[in-house]
Amino acid sequence: MSTMRAIQITQPGGPEVLQLTEVAIPQPQAGQVLIKVHAAGVNRPDVFQRMGSYPPPPGASVLPGLEVAGEIVGGDVAGSQFKLGDMVCALVPGGGYAEYCVAPVVHCLPVPDGLTLLEAASLPETFFTVWTNVFDRVKLAEGETLLVQGGSSGIGVAAIQIAQALGHRVFATAGTGQKCRVCVEMGAERAINYRTEDFVTVVKEVTDGRGVDVILDMVGGDYLQRQIESLAFDGRLVFIALLGGAKTQVDLGRVLQRRLTITASTLRPRSVQFKADIARQLQARVWPLVESGKVKPVIHAVFALEDAAKAHELMESSTHIGKIMLKVQ
Repeated sequence: MSTMRAIQITQPGGPEVLQLTEVAIPQPQAGQVLIKVHAAGVNRPDVFQRMGSYPPPPGASVLPGLEVAGEIVGGDVAGSQFKLGDMVCALVPGGGYAEYCVAPVVHCLPVPDGLTLLEAASLPETFFTVWTNVFDRVKLAEGETLLVQGGSSGIGVAAIQIAQALGHRVFATAGTGQKCRVCVEMGAERAINYRTEDFVTVVKEVTDGRGVDVILDMVGGDYLQRQIESLAFDGRLVFIALLGGAKTQVDLGRVLQRRLTITASTLRPRSVQFKADIARQLQARVWPLVESGKVKPVIHAVFALEDAAKAHELMESSTHIGKIMLKVQ
């Protein structure tokens, strides 16, 4: 067999441009493995790629999909912890919406004990993103507090659970009462309905006027000034998306006065070694939390591979809580 079913972006546009097609099975290079995909995660960057605003990095598959789980059926496992036939989940730079996918072996992780392949496939993109930004980039430290904007998203539920399991006070924003309740169930001390409450006021109340140490944000836009007011002295704000827009006005005087750090990052274009380092940290620090049940996958809906367009429609509706998945095999 030399071909496989895969979802292709036929042209930039709406969900309808995602079409099931037959393409050649990718061939792994040195340091890569071929995974027979059981399930793949659907993430917001996939939507941006479909719309034409987030192209894959050089050398990556043009097919969408940034995380998978399945069986290693070929490729280079020399010197790794894996062998052919092992079940893994993996972060990939593209190509996940397909029956087979190539991944750097150093970006593969064992399926955590007690999890299905579908559940394992929901972890890599969000867990890699949360770890590199919250714990590596802005270094959420012992005793510090975290505010998660968009707490009911895939990124949000991962950030809440990981930070709470590691002993931090966590607060979150969400847009409905139900989403706020889920944030609390995930470990948030207080969830703030941004449609009915002012998160700056609530953050000040729950921290006795101090503010939070770290904010993980995917909104940007006019949230920026309000987030500056929500941070404690020496607080850090890290952007991972700009759903509210890329431009705004800000009072830099407040940044100076409060000694704040504002930073941002994207994960997909980073080097193989950079992401391999995150994988090692996740396996050492977070995988035990998953296997103990302190951190759990949160899956909202599962679609067949050929229904990827429906999965994107749900993603764009923002009515989901947690992850949207594609069942491939």
